[in-house]
Parts: sequence; structure tokens; C-alpha cells
Amino acid sequence: MAAGTIQREGGGRRRRTRRTRPMAEINVTPFVDVMLVLLIIFMVAAPMLTVGVPVELPRTAAGALPGDREEPLTVTLTADGGIMIQTTEVADDALIGRLRAIMQEREGNRIFLRADGSIAYGRFAQVMGALNAAGFGNIGLVTDGGGPSLDDSDG
Repeated sequence: MAAGTIQREGGGRRRRTRRTRPMAEINVTPFVDVMLVLLIIFMVAAPMLTVGVPVELPRTAAGALPGDREEPLTVTLTADGGIMIQTTEVADDALIGRLRAIMQEREGNRIFLRADGSIAYGRFAQVMGALNAAGFGNIGLVTDGGGPSLDDSDG
């Protein structure tokens, strides 16, 4: 009994008659590349969108507040005791009137209060009272993160 090989007709070579099909998979590499570029652009541009009044914010261990659909309204107490709405300086006696006018055109009653760390607490409380009197009941206090916490852990 001898083992042998069986040959097919035509010399044993098979001809391929199939055509190649188009690839049905989605190539996500260009999509990921575009999304990463957009992410970098927004990460660079986001810090530039904040209000440009320079104040030395106190550092706390508090977390960030969730965002809104509206552009955030910011009132700033500068180191010399001046009051600014966004980037416009406002006199003390005109603050409540301006804020009430702004409140009429806004959907929500959220406002952010930024104050220099050297501001006296009494002055800070006066401005908070004015914000409340103007109709803004949802006041967010802006601080720099990474500061000390009461439990002596690093933030």
C-alpha cells in the first residue's frame, strides 16, 4: 500500500475567480484625530473665556459647580473695594438697579461672586446682600481650587 498524491485536473492549481468585496468596516481613525484636535482647541480656548478682572481669589478645597446654558454672570470685588459686573465697573449705589435690569433679561437667577482675598468680610456681605436684593438667589462663590481644607488633607 503505497501512499500517493491525487492531482486535480489542470495541474493542481486553482484559479481564483472571486472578486474582492469592498470593506464594510468604518475607519474611525480620522474621526478620532479630528476629535482630539477639537479637544485640544477647546482646552486651550476655555481659560481665555473667563472674565478678565485680575483678583487674588482665596484657595479652598471646594469642588466646581455644574454649568448652565446661559453665559455666567459674574460680579467681582477688586482688591481696592470696587465692584465690577463682568468687566464694567459699577458704583455702589447703581449696583442693585443694574442687577435688576440684567435679571429681567435672564432665564435663571444664578450669579457668580468673585472677591479678592484681601476684602473685608463686611464688604463681601454687603455685596452679597445687594445681589440677593436684586433677585439673584443662587449665588456661587468663586475660589481657586487646590487650597487647604479643614481636615488637613491636601486638595
